[in-house]
Amino acid sequence: MNIFDDLLKSFASQREPNEDEYLDTDGLLHCTQCHGPRQCRVKMQGREVIMPCICRCRQERYEMEERREKETQRRIYIQRLKANGIQERHLLDWTFADAEDSRYVRMAKNYVENWKMVLEQNLGLLLWGDVGTGKSFLAACIANALLDRGVPVLMTNFSKILNQMGGMYSEERHRYIASFSQFPLLVIDDLGIERGTEFALEQVYAVVDERYKSGLPLLITTNLAVSEIRNATDIARARIFSRVLEMCTPVHISGNDRRTAIGKTKQDLVKEVLFP
Repeated sequence: MNIFDDLLKSFASQREPNEDEYLDTDGLLHCTQCHGPRQCRVKMQGREVIMPCICRCRQERYEMEERREKETQRRIYIQRLKANGIQERHLLDWTFADAEDSRYVRMAKNYVENWKMVLEQNLGLLLWGDVGTGKSFLAACIANALLDRGVPVLMTNFSKILNQMGGMYSEERHRYIASFSQFPLLVIDDLGIERGTEFALEQVYAVVDERYKSGLPLLITTNLAVSEIRNATDIARARIFSRVLEMCTPVHISGNDRRTAIGKTKQDLVKEVLFP
């Protein structure tokens, strides 16, 4: 008798039931919880053998454990995305959950909900308006919502980019700028606050132009008025702004200065606590 015959013989014999099993009238072991079979009969080499199988409750338990593992891995992945994509830690707290309903918030939510089309059609945004109207908040809400969906996003500003480029050689700078293409959405906060040197403006244009060539969406916030952007007299800035307007649809964000309102709330609290 060969090894295969020995194996078939072992399958043909019945084993003793475990604590959570019982031998049913069909001669097979069943689960005491769901009463589903833990064994089944199959034909192999002309012989009927008893093979193990998975009962319903055990299958459900395996599937639940698999879902938990996938969710754990998903959370780890998103945490990694956020660590790489959000360079200002406080921006992680700016989400739609804390946003008051407004036409601008609804616009931002629609941008996320229609992300597939936004990506396919390369729909960039230029959020412009006065200081404190919530442009950066909206941009961060969009970034965090997409990150929560597993979409890689980088939110930064040109001051940080230029600082990181400071000690790089030409080829290193090129690779650094090209690395932004790994992010389906690039968010540049506060366009216009960066240094206005010839080198700085050249690098700003290089970043914007590389994004243009990648065919991927760009979202920019700025305190500059759209008229300033459209009518820049400085050739270097006009070159940058022209490319930005080609890629990004301007959206005017108006309203009261949120920072002033927050400051007033804190002042009132200080008076209440310290000067009762």
